[in-house]
Amino acid sequence: MNIPLQSTIRALYFDLGGVIVRTGDREPRTKLAARFGLSYDELGKIVFENESSARASLGAISTVEHWLTVVQRLGLPPTEADTVRQEFFAGDSVDLDLINFIRSLRPMYRTGLISNAWPDLRAYILSQKFEDAFDCMVISAEVGLVKPDPRIYHLALEKLGVAPGEAVFVDDMDRNIAGAQAVGMHGIQFTQPDKVIRELKQLFVNHK
Repeated sequence: MNIPLQSTIRALYFDLGGVIVRTGDREPRTKLAARFGLSYDELGKIVFENESSARASLGAISTVEHWLTVVQRLGLPPTEADTVRQEFFAGDSVDLDLINFIRSLRPMYRTGLISNAWPDLRAYILSQKFEDAFDCMVISAEVGLVKPDPRIYHLALEKLGVAPGEAVFVDDMDRNIAGAQAVGMHGIQFTQPDKVIRELKQLFVNHK
């Protein structure tokens, strides 16, 4: 974490996957992978690390179209797409304690989301009823930009009307933290929720 002492923090941005929503129970995804003779990580790569996922993250195709590609690669008919999607994410959950902490930051600080995600993310957030935690949500599929592209950070800063040095970004991936720092934002890499909350609280004490 690199926070110049002269900076005044006015806004905090958070990633979603791996930070606010995490895979707390690996068993459902592990069982699903085993059905296809795959490891947990191998199945994850089929879902997340391919051209179809990249296109969905840019909003070039729908989430449904992406999952049709996934089940095709798994050798399943299109009718299995929704079932596979549900099983894949069955162990994921929203960290409500972290959401409540983000809510508690307002209105003293402005809060935002910056997420590389497919087109259905906003609907998911609305269904889980935590959209109120954020003053703005910058979702890659909606804006056609993905982290660590500097333009997505600048867009998020513009939406909250803050300068880079007045903003902190929390993400679990080091390349996305590096991208935020490259445009002048401050970065905290997420490892554990309690740890990141402690780091943010200390930051507030040091930058009143």
